[in-house]
Amino acid sequence: MLSTDAGQAPLLPILYRDDWLVAIHKPAGLLVHRTVLDRHETRFAVQLLRNQIGRHVWPTHRLDRGTSGVLLFALDRDTAASVGRQFEAGTVSKRYLAIVRGYPPESGVIDHALSREVDDAERTPHAVCLLPQAARTRFRRLGTVELPIPVDRYPASRYSLLELEPLTGRRHQLRRHLKHISHPIIGDATYGKGNHNRVFAARFASHRLLLASVELGLAHPASGLALRLHAAPADEFVDVCRRLGWEHLLSAGGEVAGGLAVSAMEPGSAPGA
Repeated sequence: MLSTDAGQAPLLPILYRDDWLVAIHKPAGLLVHRTVLDRHETRFAVQLLRNQIGRHVWPTHRLDRGTSGVLLFALDRDTAASVGRQFEAGTVSKRYLAIVRGYPPESGVIDHALSREVDDAERTPHAVCLLPQAARTRFRRLGTVELPIPVDRYPASRYSLLELEPLTGRRHQLRRHLKHISHPIIGDATYGKGNHNRVFAARFASHRLLLASVELGLAHPASGLALRLHAAPADEFVDVCRRLGWEHLLSAGGEVAGGLAVSAMEPGSAPGA
């Protein structure tokens, strides 16, 4: 949730900041930067953070508009390029929590190539967009619930809390992979199931994508030391989990419960931490 400062623009929760990096907890519904697909939007994480800290910032990766959680920015172009190379090499670890339809297996890897998706502004030939790219997602089921709510032809509805680890970085990978195995993320208007989304809207007043980025791990671009950034799921995500009896499971996969936090592999190892 965004706080405000004396009636000014909303303040983004800052998880971590030093001379090279700044990480925020991005709320659901906020775009990272301006896109041609959302010309009417006037608020973006890049702009809000720039105004908040009084200097330019460069996003090092993407989070979908509906996804909340850890979003990392660089404070100069060289640092952004350095972190970008880690993402391209697949050495950045990412962990998410998601609420999905049905009961997936207890654990597994979704290995399903995805055609490339690009923004309208990207000058990529249409034929290139159709070429599939390797994509892999590791998942673990943390909890399940069955609600006495009939949907379609079923007398009850089943849902699961998943921990997700994308092993590649394709656009909309988690949402598309969960759709591929027929367990779409609740609140996903593009790849999900509208009838289940409506159940959560009516029963839990949840109108967001129930996907949260809770951990990002990388080598610090200046020191080379391991840095892990954590963010507890947003309040509205926690509220749904609490009402489903899952609140105690939110820290099952790592240090995400109890508020916003940041940790390094060695105390004080990150410059300026």
